[in-house]
Amino acid sequence: MPIDLDRLRDVRVFAVIRAPDADGALRAVDALVSGGVTGIEITYSTPDVPRVLAGVAERHGDAVLLGAGTITAPGQAEEAVAAGAAFLVSPGLDDEVVAAMRATGALTMGGALTPTEVMRAVKLGVDVVKVFPASLGGPAYVKSLRGPFPDVAFMPTGGVSADNLGDWLAAGVIAVGAGGELCSASDIAAGSFEEIERRAREFSAVPA
Repeated sequence: MPIDLDRLRDVRVFAVIRAPDADGALRAVDALVSGGVTGIEITYSTPDVPRVLAGVAERHGDAVLLGAGTITAPGQAEEAVAAGAAFLVSPGLDDEVVAAMRATGALTMGGALTPTEVMRAVKLGVDVVKVFPASLGGPAYVKSLRGPFPDVAFMPTGGVSADNLGDWLAAGVIAVGAGGELCSASDIAAGSFEEIERRAREFSAVPA
């Protein structure tokens, strides 16, 4: 069953995981969920993504909203959904890749930054526009985009921290993607899972 956009609003924060190894990715997800972050995006820069997705689905089931990111090839879309991904994220708007993501029936997110790219994303039929890298313009930029595109669901990724999460939400985004500020590859490599859980609690404590 396709994800309802209201579920994204409820989850609010999606951890974008770029792990150095599959086992580290799984342990990072455990720490994030313990800290209250239940939106999980496993990127294809992580080794053995299908195994990670299947492992997360087995460990946490419906307690997490699970997806795959950095989709840059059509075959990755079907592979990720078969392994348990409920949403798919591409950093850009390649026609063939977006078509492959949509064909799976999973919720589709495509990366865009400029108004022209947002218009193209809408034309291609993405469900959510991933504003990336959102750090370039900040919450004020996304708020400006919502002027001409009030009905587009925006999810900024890049530059999102616990300190500015409230500003992003006030700008009217549907959810946010948080990478290194929440769950960095270096923390995973170092086994700093308590630190990842601590940061997750900081994000979860931000008022809606």
